[in-house]
Amino acid sequence: MRLADQLLINGLVVTMNAPGDLVPQGAVAIKGTDIVAVGPTDEILAVWDAPDVVDCEGAAILPGLINAHTHVPMSLLRGLADDLRLDVWLFGYMLPVEREFVSAEFCRWGTLLSCAEMIRSGVTCFADMYYYEHQVAQAAADAGMRAICAQTVMKWPTPDAESYDMSIGLCREFIQEWRDHPLITPAVGPHATETSTPEMLRESAQLATEYGVPLLIHIAETSGGVDDTHDLYGMSPAEVLQKHGVFDAQVLAAHCVHITDEDRELLARAGVGVAHNPTSNLKLASGLADVVGMMEAGIAVGIGTDGQASNNDQDMFQEMHLAALLPKGIRQDPTAVPARTAFAMATIDGAKALGMDEIIGSLEPGKRADLAILRLDCIHNVPSYDLSPDNTYSQLVYAAKAHDVQHVMINGRWVMRDRKILTLEESRVRAEAQRIAGQVGAFLARREQSLLDKLVALGALQWGETYEVQVKVWVPDEDALLAHMTACPEVMVIKPSERKQYDTYFFFRDPEEGIIRYREDYLLDRGVATKPIYNLTFRGPTREREYTDSVLLSRSRFTADADRSLRFYREYFQPNEERKVDKIRRRWRIKYKGVDFAVNLDRLIQPPSADVYLELKARTWSKHDALQKAEMISELLEVLAVDKAGLVQDEYVSF
Repeated sequence: MRLADQLLINGLVVTMNAPGDLVPQGAVAIKGTDIVAVGPTDEILAVWDAPDVVDCEGAAILPGLINAHTHVPMSLLRGLADDLRLDVWLFGYMLPVEREFVSAEFCRWGTLLSCAEMIRSGVTCFADMYYYEHQVAQAAADAGMRAICAQTVMKWPTPDAESYDMSIGLCREFIQEWRDHPLITPAVGPHATETSTPEMLRESAQLATEYGVPLLIHIAETSGGVDDTHDLYGMSPAEVLQKHGVFDAQVLAAHCVHITDEDRELLARAGVGVAHNPTSNLKLASGLADVVGMMEAGIAVGIGTDGQASNNDQDMFQEMHLAALLPKGIRQDPTAVPARTAFAMATIDGAKALGMDEIIGSLEPGKRADLAILRLDCIHNVPSYDLSPDNTYSQLVYAAKAHDVQHVMINGRWVMRDRKILTLEESRVRAEAQRIAGQVGAFLARREQSLLDKLVALGALQWGETYEVQVKVWVPDEDALLAHMTACPEVMVIKPSERKQYDTYFFFRDPEEGIIRYREDYLLDRGVATKPIYNLTFRGPTREREYTDSVLLSRSRFTADADRSLRFYREYFQPNEERKVDKIRRRWRIKYKGVDFAVNLDRLIQPPSADVYLELKARTWSKHDALQKAEMISELLEVLAVDKAGLVQDEYVSF
């Protein structure tokens, strides 16, 4: 009699080996970290004995499920901002919160929360991309989970690195520390083609090949990301990765929603694995990946949940269910992705996509003992049929639930027995997660009450001068006015230009909140518009003081580059009212008696008007300086021979 450490007997063994063997009343023998025998229970018991024998009557013994793509610390952001477009969700909420809160502590507790959730649903291995990946790896190892952990690299500053050079350095150190760990496989994680530079991609690929570790990257998740990649590189994401040597590494590509036929062939030839994320893609309206086309091309496709901020859970049974159903609807073919294929995507095909199918993904002698035992006698699993193997896979994919998982083993070690997790303290994890969530919630609650805070959260904010002096006057003869300006020796014209400006003003229910202006500004070159500049201006509540010929405005004023669409800002700020002002503006920067002023001649398109208006402006930080400039504006009106009967008190947006 041979001695094993554990024997699992009398269960339905779903091997997921190459022949696809199912073993009713089957058994699995485990010694150390490995499976040493699989077969009918009577045959295994005739050869093997063990101090720990688990009777799996009424249950299935499954390969541990593989979550091929996630961002596990983001479990702490579950339910934070839902039902938003991807750009509003990412740039309006996720990135500001990450800048404020993501730390080593955040990543540790978020990872432990995710590990508890995944273990409870039969997941034994996951692939992660995030920040502070050392903490992610340590928490996963402490929880007893197998993981591929990729240190994220981006061309922008991240919570744990000020530059991509620093990220690459952190990644090298991370790989060196974890590359020999029995559960953790370190990896390189350039975020996506559109968030990378060519140098960054090349250095990431070189680092991965130098150490023989995987490279994880998002590819063509959204159509906008593909467009951004074309704008940056003039080619598709897959072509970019091929050109810069990324396919020399072992690549796991997440999403691949908007790849072309040519991209698909490139991925197949390069042996790239793909992580399909059906729930996340649906929830963020990113699109529907053609997983059937990818599998037909010979690509190994696994299933991922993505992070809980975009899912909102890590339930691989739900992902299998959707992975089987979506292609049927897309192709109007009920045979497109059978249940057996969907289950393979969560097990052996997921292992192939990760490049780990030599050690996990199926129940076979010589492979690691990563497995889950799932009850088949729950009410929603009854009755069952055994007319063909398809009945078993149908039950697992279309009927079984995550909470049917009773026991989980990883690397020959029990991490859950009878629904009790043995490797971490769930009550402590829940308490710490809720503590951090309380801090995040308070931050967002404060921010939502202030337009300025919402603008600050987008980054790149500049505080403008507090005081503004301006006068607006109707001009019947602009040529005469310009003649006076050029003839005056005290006026120096510094920089003339002509522009077409499209302004959208956001007004809010409480006037004390202030006003947001979104501007699309085109410089005209011989009447032809050049590439526009986009900016945002926030104007706080205004305190006005009128003078004879001008108005002194005292208000907080902030500006920022507008690198998102008007639709994004509309959905992000949610104004109560919206007004438009479109105009052709001839602008001069002048010095009058050595003091800077702006001279604008404006012809309104919206609201429509045949009139031309002169606008004189000056801004300053000093109230005393503002008073002096108010007096000088009055002088300028005299110099320019402006008829003060045409003075206008209102802003264009109030016309």
